[in-house]
Amino acid sequence: KNINHDFKNIMAIGKGLKTKINANIGTSGDCPSIEREERKLEVALKYGTDSVMDLSTGGDLNEARLGILEKSTVMVGAVPLYAVAAKMADEDIPTHRMDGEELLKSIDEQCRQGIDYITVHCGVTKESVKRMDASDRVCGIVSRGGSILADWIRKNGKENPLYEYFDELLEIAYKYDVTLSLGDGFRPGSIADATDRPQIDELIILGELSKRAYEKNVQIIIEGPGHVPLDQIETNMKLQKSLCNDAPFYILGPLPTDIAPGYDHITSAVGGAIAASAGADFLCYVTPAEHLCLPDEDDVREGVIASKIAAHIADISKGVKGALQRDIKMSEYRKNLDWEGMFKTSVDPEKARSRFRQNMDINSCTMCGKLCAVKIDQK
Repeated sequence: KNINHDFKNIMAIGKGLKTKINANIGTSGDCPSIEREERKLEVALKYGTDSVMDLSTGGDLNEARLGILEKSTVMVGAVPLYAVAAKMADEDIPTHRMDGEELLKSIDEQCRQGIDYITVHCGVTKESVKRMDASDRVCGIVSRGGSILADWIRKNGKENPLYEYFDELLEIAYKYDVTLSLGDGFRPGSIADATDRPQIDELIILGELSKRAYEKNVQIIIEGPGHVPLDQIETNMKLQKSLCNDAPFYILGPLPTDIAPGYDHITSAVGGAIAASAGADFLCYVTPAEHLCLPDEDDVREGVIASKIAAHIADISKGVKGALQRDIKMSEYRKNLDWEGMFKTSVDPEKARSRFRQNMDINSCTMCGKLCAVKIDQK
């Protein structure tokens, strides 16, 4: 929690706690409507997100950021680099001409405004870019922040300012009590690229930086993949915990297949449940719009619910207090055909009620009717 941001639902993230979820919102150059993003914020909050990130890159970014900070009842994250890059794009200035000091000024300003945690791609360095360029990746760099900084390094021949001035970054974070989310600029964008040298090389760097952050009393989380086949997910979680001093792990997905555009909220839920059960602490939702377009309100709802399901499944596996008890309660309501109890216990009471109301018989669903197993068993 930023010292300059007051909000209702303050959350802790880490080992032994409930798995938390984040919903990404934000404008784009093609869809700059702030009102639309504020509606998406309302939807995300309604369906129970623990966090939102403002990833705006179009329109008035300052107005969008301040509006989300004012209206959000949960922690708010951002990627400060986007504001700098978007401004340069609007002025037709190539991003490789970005000034490192201006980037730090923008970070300080966004933290002063109240952003609670910021993604900073500090692990994209001169050496790690060389290794990335020498790799045989299928998809290359798929992180916006990672691609911008790698291009900046190649064309300027200088070190990433977020890495070079990491001590200054720590001072800013400490001043406002902002959590640094150390971004995965080289996360795999294809399952064929998972757990490769560039990904792990960056993870090692982030582990070293996490130690420096802890020494300065700055809170950090580590961001992770990405696209990862099912059999490698647990390994990725264990590697992160081992290399990064057991820091909280914040993951996008992971997606265990690449062939499901339009359904990536499902692939993400599959990967997220396994990842969180193996140690991930914070799941970034993926919506049905992933890889296709900017999400709308319906996409946000589907993404939040899918991510909450994955988090809950993992919490049962991890033995988080209260997780299994909720499922037992649901089973008891089902045994007693207590429909209202079932609705209240479900992850989406609104949808459960709506589907049930299609039934002709208030005491049973249309699946079984007179052949209801519960009713027969109770005779």
